[in-house]
Amino acid sequence: MLGSYPKSLRYRRARAPGRLNLPARRWLPIAPRRVTTATTALLLSLPLVQCSKAPNAGVLAANAAPAQPTTFDERFPTPQFRDRFPSPSESFALHSPEDFTPKPAETKPASYQVASLEPQAPASHTREELTTLVSMKSSAFPYYGTNPASDAPFLNVTSGERRGHRSLSGRVYWQDQTYNDSRVLVHVPEHFDVRKPGVIVVFFHGNGATLERDVRDRQLVPQQISDSSVNAVLLAPQMAVDAADSSAGKFWQPGGFKRFMDEAAGSLARLTRDPNAAKAFAAMPIVIVGYSGGFLPTAWSLEVGGVTDRVRGVVLLDAVYGQLDKFAGWIERNRSGFFVSSYTHYTARHDRELMATLRERGIAISEDIDGPLKPGSVVFVETPEGVTHRDYVTLAWTRNPIKDVLTKMAAAQPPIRIAAGAQDMSNRVSSR
Repeated sequence: MLGSYPKSLRYRRARAPGRLNLPARRWLPIAPRRVTTATTALLLSLPLVQCSKAPNAGVLAANAAPAQPTTFDERFPTPQFRDRFPSPSESFALHSPEDFTPKPAETKPASYQVASLEPQAPASHTREELTTLVSMKSSAFPYYGTNPASDAPFLNVTSGERRGHRSLSGRVYWQDQTYNDSRVLVHVPEHFDVRKPGVIVVFFHGNGATLERDVRDRQLVPQQISDSSVNAVLLAPQMAVDAADSSAGKFWQPGGFKRFMDEAAGSLARLTRDPNAAKAFAAMPIVIVGYSGGFLPTAWSLEVGGVTDRVRGVVLLDAVYGQLDKFAGWIERNRSGFFVSSYTHYTARHDRELMATLRERGIAISEDIDGPLKPGSVVFVETPEGVTHRDYVTLAWTRNPIKDVLTKMAAAQPPIRIAAGAQDMSNRVSSR
């Protein structure tokens, strides 16, 4: 409808790509131009024009695939931080790129050794716990590529200039509402010390979720990271915003998970204000936690992500809905990491199928999670009736299962270790 008005009178909506405590709608006028007599006449005639349209004028058409950008920078333009961060009235602290500028370190960091991920005592320096949103170019969305399940364009529906994706259920989700949020929830506990052995937890949320309402406040993922006392930080990218859709976006692409972790290393270094920390973060082992629909980005990150040697653990929380070959392949190729799948009756059939596949390949399986998670552990845990899928991130085989996994990982002997390449990099960091 706006397209029928003269450009001089068009208004544009202030962008708010995520749904995290959205501020009240604001309408910002574009610089006015002269309004001619002819323009006035056009406006007066507009109601007649609109009434004369056919009833089916708004029917969605198949995507006509407009000319595609050719370079990475054109396809994924640098996010505008002023559009991506919440306003000062929201519960997340407002940050700008200038806030992340590293300050010169007063002393050289202590030696970064490859050792067990034991619970860490509070660092000697005082620092507040940090939970914030960071817009990352390599996060899942926006995404203009193809859906690997069909090799068709992911954005396969258009309505005027609007583009969207028709999901498997037949419902259309629009890019500007569902697939345009490049923010990542980052949590750095107060006790975290980059100079000590640590781990990066990547959390892929399920369907119908937002970072603040669900990942932070309802599922308590940042709190579970802090309460574990393990020297760990959290990255939780926003997937489809509050939608019944598991699309993996850029994590479908070969090397997509590596690009995400490389960019995250720089973002974490700026947040912790340590100019030498980027290489340490780039060397840290990774534990991926996928809940429900988060199975899809988890599976593709393991299969084509490009940093499989850094992934030291995979935790699936009622999430084995498919991609069994990818999970089985990672387990078979990475016997120094651990794999945990906890499930309800919703995913029991697929979990049992995956167990049978692994046993055929000679891989030992445990069906309890009482002891430490040693390197090479493969654990499947069926939870009893009464444990609900919706509350699974806070109540599965125990309360706060992510905290429990990190604690059991830290208690393992022999310890989880970083790959050789990462060890060399950490040694270079400590020598600077």
